[in-house]
Amino acid sequence: MLSVFGGFLLAGGHMAALFQPVELLIIGGSAIGAFIVGNNSKAIKATLHALPSLFKSSRYTKALYMELMTLLFEILSKVRKEGLMSIEGDIESPEESPIFTKYPGVLADHHIVEFMTDYLRLMVSGNMDAFQIENLMDNEIETHHVEGEVPVHCIAKLGDAMPALGIVACVLGVVHTMESVGLPPAELGILIARALVGTFLGILLSYGFVGPLSGLLEQKLHESTKMFQCVKVTLLASLNGYAPALAVEFGRKVLFSTERPSFLELEEHIKAAKAK
Repeated sequence: MLSVFGGFLLAGGHMAALFQPVELLIIGGSAIGAFIVGNNSKAIKATLHALPSLFKSSRYTKALYMELMTLLFEILSKVRKEGLMSIEGDIESPEESPIFTKYPGVLADHHIVEFMTDYLRLMVSGNMDAFQIENLMDNEIETHHVEGEVPVHCIAKLGDAMPALGIVACVLGVVHTMESVGLPPAELGILIARALVGTFLGILLSYGFVGPLSGLLEQKLHESTKMFQCVKVTLLASLNGYAPALAVEFGRKVLFSTERPSFLELEEHIKAAKAK
């Protein structure tokens, strides 16, 4: 905004000329109407629910991933020492579990807790092999990703429509100018300028605001998916007979490099948790 409007001022423009509430009404109102007409109630609710997350920093930090992997290590260690049936109480009521309650960051994410406990429950049942569980995990993660993409696509399509809606506002302004041809040239120039502001606003809102927001939502979706993938590979490694320390190493490897703790960092964190 500083570059766009600052450049306009440096070129000798006047900010008052860009203040056209009627043009904003046409573009904004038609955009909201198109959004409502073009999406079902489920997509609208998902988009409105996702919008507040755009104004929050990412919660998927190295500290959260280390907390998740330490939780998995503790659960799998209990399974290795006491058997699968020993965690039945933990997975049935994780909010009351002495293990889960030590990791409030993970416990606050009910999606990841539900994902984890569901597959631990399947492991306890003992009726499914690793290949069946992996296929089921992949399908659930894909479903999560598809659902998460709904707000991304809704906002992206809205951004794509903004330049055209700006042209609609501009054309209406030109129509108004044409029906006022009897006015002096100076006044006609003002009317034309007002009309052109509609095109300007439509393009600026699309490529400067709405489009980037859809990209940000997509990045947040990819971050949330990594949590599920980390749990998936860790549980599958345990199911295939690897020790808890090696199983969480599998989970560490799938994380993005920007949040992935080093082997020693994770090892020290697990040791500190065990000491407590």
